[in-house]
Amino acid sequence: MEWWYWLVIGLALIAIEITAPGMVLLWFGVGALGVALLLALIPALSLVAQLLIWSATSCALLVLWFRVFRNSRARTLAGTSSGDVLGEIGLLTRDIAAFGRGQVRFQKPLLGADLWDCIADEPLAAGERVKVAAIEGSLLKVARIHHSRGEHA
Repeated sequence: MEWWYWLVIGLALIAIEITAPGMVLLWFGVGALGVALLLALIPALSLVAQLLIWSATSCALLVLWFRVFRNSRARTLAGTSSGDVLGEIGLLTRDIAAFGRGQVRFQKPLLGADLWDCIADEPLAAGERVKVAAIEGSLLKVARIHHSRGEHA
């Protein structure tokens, strides 16, 4: 194969990636561009070597993207793991009217923040301990902690 075949294949794969984004074909296109550059420098490279270099480079870039770079893009974990948040205990920093908004502070950050806007179904006073009942959009729904008989607040 000529070097410019790889150039055309690489550009075509990158163009397809633009129309159907998924960040997969891009890396195979970049791998093809790499083979085109290598073949321009070493014209005697066999077709088998070209295909091996292309597949190895493309797969390495793909793994690097999904394992290293893509995971570090998320700045906040909001919306990614609600099950870990439910039941967490916090302290209200502002009063909440019934079905109103307030703020709750946690000892350790939840989903990247220790202070969250919250809502509640009943009026709650600032300074009261509450637990997370649900996540509704970007708000935490909190509820009063009910103590069983014999427990002290």
